[in-house]
Amino acid sequence: MDVAAAVQSQIANLEAKTGKSLAEWVAIGRSCGFSKHGEIVKFLKEKYGIGHGSANLIALRSLEADAPPSATSADPADDLYTGAKAGLRPIHDAVMTALRGFGGDDLEEAPKKGYLSLRRKKQLGLIQPGAATRVDLGLVLKGVEPKGRLEAAGSWNGMMTHRVRLGAPEEVDTEVLGWLRQAFDAAG
Repeated sequence: MDVAAAVQSQIANLEAKTGKSLAEWVAIGRSCGFSKHGEIVKFLKEKYGIGHGSANLIALRSLEADAPPSATSADPADDLYTGAKAGLRPIHDAVMTALRGFGGDDLEEAPKKGYLSLRRKKQLGLIQPGAATRVDLGLVLKGVEPKGRLEAAGSWNGMMTHRVRLGAPEEVDTEVLGWLRQAFDAAG
């Protein structure tokens, strides 16, 4: 499943669960009186019981029309993959497509300086363009022995227990998907 298809699936699930179209939710997001992304997400979750992933999508879309033409994209990964790192974006997209394929609408993508934090109820991982030749996938896998491509995170990132270095989208294989799924399930 590609990213566009995953977003369309999320939109269809939102509409099926709530009985409101994305356009109706965006209108609610725009009229709620909040101007910051986090405020709109919190409002939607608290007032309407919307899951975090859907609230995030609604907030992003609610703010899109208000953004000046020079603003960056609503996709939090766009700023990470510029210049020499632009060629790494397909690796990032392969990881995100896998995560979205696990289901649930509570996946939070929180942009940080230099990486994208991934959370559900708890932190599950992060995606960070490393050198211009790889993407580092950090995972929280408590009690899992590092071996092979699954390295101990060590001093790389204190919030992660493990790291996998990915040099191509094809490296997001069955083994990596298993670790990703394990971290995803443990965080929910």
